[in-house]
Amino acid sequence: MSEKVRVGVVGTSWWADWLYFPSLRTHPRAELAAVCGRSRERAQEMADKYNIPQVFTDYREMFTNANIDAVIISVPDDWHYVMTMAALDSRLHVLCEKPLALNAAHARAMYEKAETAGVKHMVFFTYRWIPQFRYVHELVEQGFIGRCFQADLNFRMGWARDGKYMWRANQHRANGVLSDLGSHLIDFTRWCVGEISSVSAQLYTFVERAAPPSEPFEPANDSAVLALKLSNDAQATLQLSMVTKPIKGEIELQTRLYGENGTLEADIRMDDMIRAVGFDDDEAQSLSIPDDIWGDANRNDSWSVLFTNSTGARFFIDAIIENQPISPNFYDGWKAQQVIDAAFESDRTGRWVAIH
Repeated sequence: MSEKVRVGVVGTSWWADWLYFPSLRTHPRAELAAVCGRSRERAQEMADKYNIPQVFTDYREMFTNANIDAVIISVPDDWHYVMTMAALDSRLHVLCEKPLALNAAHARAMYEKAETAGVKHMVFFTYRWIPQFRYVHELVEQGFIGRCFQADLNFRMGWARDGKYMWRANQHRANGVLSDLGSHLIDFTRWCVGEISSVSAQLYTFVERAAPPSEPFEPANDSAVLALKLSNDAQATLQLSMVTKPIKGEIELQTRLYGENGTLEADIRMDDMIRAVGFDDDEAQSLSIPDDIWGDANRNDSWSVLFTNSTGARFFIDAIIENQPISPNFYDGWKAQQVIDAAFESDRTGRWVAIH
């Protein structure tokens, strides 16, 4: 491999424009070599904006002819499996947006094929790199709360309240809020608390949504509540919605971990701190996030770590060059998808469903 990783990006959405293109453009060891989008006009717009030399509208042609080392797949969920498998056929390193797939069988196939191909693979569970949640993970690893008894996780937004059609809310293309926001919390639970052994779930669709004129449509869940049993006997609850109004701002994302020695709380709205209380303490204290987690990022902007530090897509590049192990990877994506599949079965049957 050359001194730089030549990257192709499939997808030209606002998310790719906000995150992937700018974070890689400023990485000294990454070269944005190609972009692929269904609209040539939009793909060319991104190419011009980020000085990308090659433009494609067919991802297979890009994988075969663009002379790239790695690919970022940032497209709707129903394309993840087919595009990733094609990229692996071309022996490309792959970063795929979450959720990894629409079902656990596809996710497992993607993981196994990536391992067989011997390439680096990552799932973009964003909050693994956000400072508040990284610090919680570090404190858990250091034994601050001891054995975890319970975890409460909430992720609420209101961007789907207007009832307009969106692919994320179409069962034929995605798995609703359970997958869109829930996959983050499922991954966080596995990362900080332990493996999930069984699931009880209730899924809801509160908002009526317009059907598209040219594709099959069944409304997906827009709210969900999950109860989880973990293999270490801890308990967790997840509450999700994309149709509610947070008390403050556009996003409500909170995690609380309760253990034998104390409690930890992280809130996305608390940029530079988390809250902690030991079991024998009378009051909680605010803990400032250490410098080594922030790195060169702005302490007043949690998201800035994705554009300055070796995190997210930037870490993906570093791991390729330095041959480092990657986490979260396709294995983590598969394990999250198992929980999502089990949640659907639980909602359908009204029973607890075991994860095998």
